[in-house]
Amino acid sequence: MKQTLYIILAGLLLSSCSTKTFDNKEELWNYLNNPENEYIHTKTVNGVDFSLIYKPTDLLVDQELSGETDDAKIDSLRSKYDQYLYFNLSMSKNNQELLSNVAGNKQRFGAMVNQLAFGMEQKVYLYTPKKDTIEMADYIYPRMYGMSGATTILLVYPKDSMVTNAEHMTLSIEDLGFYTGEVKFKIPTKIFKNEIQLKFE
Repeated sequence: MKQTLYIILAGLLLSSCSTKTFDNKEELWNYLNNPENEYIHTKTVNGVDFSLIYKPTDLLVDQELSGETDDAKIDSLRSKYDQYLYFNLSMSKNNQELLSNVAGNKQRFGAMVNQLAFGMEQKVYLYTPKKDTIEMADYIYPRMYGMSGATTILLVYPKDSMVTNAEHMTLSIEDLGFYTGEVKFKIPTKIFKNEIQLKFE
């Protein structure tokens, strides 16, 4: 009887730790965009819409593979990208990029271009419940020149022990000039610890 119980418990533990795998990117993105799964977080503050989504490693792997399905290359890319956390931060006002909302003010427009292109590490912070800050490794801000409905930035942070040992992290965005005050998102670290994957065939 005891042995049967141990087998059942072991099976439950293994199933709860098994990696969730998706057949294609569409299925994966549907999963990520469901707030119940805790990969996406949204807020609207003073008319500014904020959206933060964690991008699993395999989405970065898929971008670089370009249709290849070589197992060795997949493993190599997973190893490369798994060292970091990737977040897409989107911000919009009136369904437009932030820059589109200050286009009539040359001085403010220039200052915001500079802030978005070169100074976001001074505006966005990731920290543990003990207030230990994780230094930003990089960020990518593609200029869309008003062709997009939001300002979107890819934020990159190292996946170190301070991150994986905490129950959650907080990502904080300081006011970018739209009177939002500091905007915070609480992110559960379980989404980093057991990365969901894509099937590469």
